[in-house]
Amino acid sequence: MSSPNQFTLLRQRRFAPFFWTQFLGAMNDNVFKFAFTVLVTYRLQVDWLPPSLAGLAIGAVFIAPFVLFSATSGQIADKYDKAFLTRMVKNLEILIMVLVTVGMATGQVGLLLGCIGLLGLHSTLFGPVKFAYLPQHLREDELTGGNGMIEMGTFVAILMGNVLGGLLIALPPEAVLPGSQAVAAVSLALAVLGRLTAQAVPATPPTAPGLQVNWNPFTETWRNLKLAHGNIVVFRSLLGISWMWFFGAVFLSQFPSFAKNVLHGDEHVASLLLVVFSVGVGLGSLLCETLSRRHVEIGLVPLGAIGMSVFAADLYLASRGLPAAAPLGVVAFLAQAGTWRVLADLFLLSLFAGLYSVPMYALIQLRSPASHRARIIAANNILNALFMIASSLGVGVLLSAGFTVPEVFGLTALLNALVAGYIFLLVPEYLLRFVAWVLSHGVYRFRLRGAEHIPTEGPAILVCNHVSFVDAVLLMAASPRPIRFLMDHRIFKVPVLGWLFRLAKAIPVAPRGEDPAAYERALAAAGQVLADGDLLGIFPEGGITVDGQLQPFKGGVMKILATQPVPVVPMALGNLWGSFFSRIEGGRAMVRPLRRGLFSRVTLDVAPAVPAGQVTLEGLQGTVQGLLHAAAPRRG
Repeated sequence: MSSPNQFTLLRQRRFAPFFWTQFLGAMNDNVFKFAFTVLVTYRLQVDWLPPSLAGLAIGAVFIAPFVLFSATSGQIADKYDKAFLTRMVKNLEILIMVLVTVGMATGQVGLLLGCIGLLGLHSTLFGPVKFAYLPQHLREDELTGGNGMIEMGTFVAILMGNVLGGLLIALPPEAVLPGSQAVAAVSLALAVLGRLTAQAVPATPPTAPGLQVNWNPFTETWRNLKLAHGNIVVFRSLLGISWMWFFGAVFLSQFPSFAKNVLHGDEHVASLLLVVFSVGVGLGSLLCETLSRRHVEIGLVPLGAIGMSVFAADLYLASRGLPAAAPLGVVAFLAQAGTWRVLADLFLLSLFAGLYSVPMYALIQLRSPASHRARIIAANNILNALFMIASSLGVGVLLSAGFTVPEVFGLTALLNALVAGYIFLLVPEYLLRFVAWVLSHGVYRFRLRGAEHIPTEGPAILVCNHVSFVDAVLLMAASPRPIRFLMDHRIFKVPVLGWLFRLAKAIPVAPRGEDPAAYERALAAAGQVLADGDLLGIFPEGGITVDGQLQPFKGGVMKILATQPVPVVPMALGNLWGSFFSRIEGGRAMVRPLRRGLFSRVTLDVAPAVPAGQVTLEGLQGTVQGLLHAAAPRRG
């Protein structure tokens, strides 16, 4: 049985210890990173590390291990038990924090900078473990919620770590524990606490125990990228996630300058921007489960991309020409005209970034082969690091060329729209699922019953009654995997819908009496879909009903089963008859918009799969008819 919602996972051993382990690790990284940044910026005078370059140097040292060692860490995560690796990584964190304690006590900046690099290595080793762990313990209908919790937890931990690090390092010398000592003590305590939670992480067997580790990070990095490229949807999803990190890094890196030079606020205003951004990403991540109906719904990705561009562009517009003022505290800043629009834009663009990223992570986990999952996630970490480096360099070039921070935000909004559009044209599945999501959420109240009967892996034929021109789109919305449809060739002539179905690589089929060769070609193409291990959708009536009643099933499905004996899943769409997209007036459809209003109830009932050897046309038709009768009293 599914958990009621994603928060109940926090009461389950398969998720909670791992969640708190990663939460404490992310928080600890940022306690020390932020405190050390403040220390070398304001207090310690180091000739070889000027304050103006401190933040850049610390960020570069932290991110370098992601580029150098992600490929190796991915192999290790595939080869060994992930619970064991989690505990080993936490042991390493304790050792690092012991070194931090020594460095803070002696004021050795070089040692502390080395600890930053070791924390980067710690995070590099844990990254593939973190995302490869979830699919081994969560079901498909829990993956989106689980990833949302991890994403939310990470950003909340980053926020809390920055705030705590800033408070601790500011403690005066006369305090019981002066600033640097307090940072060291708290960091060591968080590392020990993380090790204790890691002890409760359940065993997670290796997915490739016989793997021979290639210790050359350069050849293995190239091999991982080629491995990820083997599944084009997964690889382009990796690029999509990396783009989100590029996008986010533009804003995060410019908060201090934006707060000081554009919003005319003090350092507390910069912290407020970080709070708003982190809360937005966290809330967007949590919303994914509700908006996706607890399945991996990549239709949210275009929605997220649209929101990111719209509100980043409005942030540019809202922040232009703000009146100059003396440095404002938070209260005075909030009293300024236009302030709330800026904060709303920042909150909403980060919320949509959460909607954008979580489904991509879940898709990668779902579609990657288990034996290579950690290595593919390691490839993602490499790309993320490279994209963030490119983001820093690009922003630096723009600012050096005289662009203002708001103009950088505006260009980022435009670039995001162009990149997102390019990705969605390269991978039409995102765009198709977006259309399906809008139809099932914004036009109809779509209720799915029996979702557990739709296979999450392996080939199968989905058979359904044919009521309207959007039946295929609604089935797309119900399935966690792509469906290739066998469809009447005439539907491809319908404006917009025809383009959409061509984009979905639907297979046109003509009646055998009209074009026998085309009919056989369509059946052969359908058989190949199943041979490739994918889902095939068929409307066995052969056309859209003209009277709302189930029509006799034709024999195409039996011919396909003769060469590809796979399970058949019967489905029934209810309450679509009489809608705008169904034939009702003289056999015509789409002639009276909104004739049933918005949000009319539509149902899809799914029966258990029928083994190939037990399938008959009469049995399939009887099952679909039974689903329609069972659903009828609940319509409306």
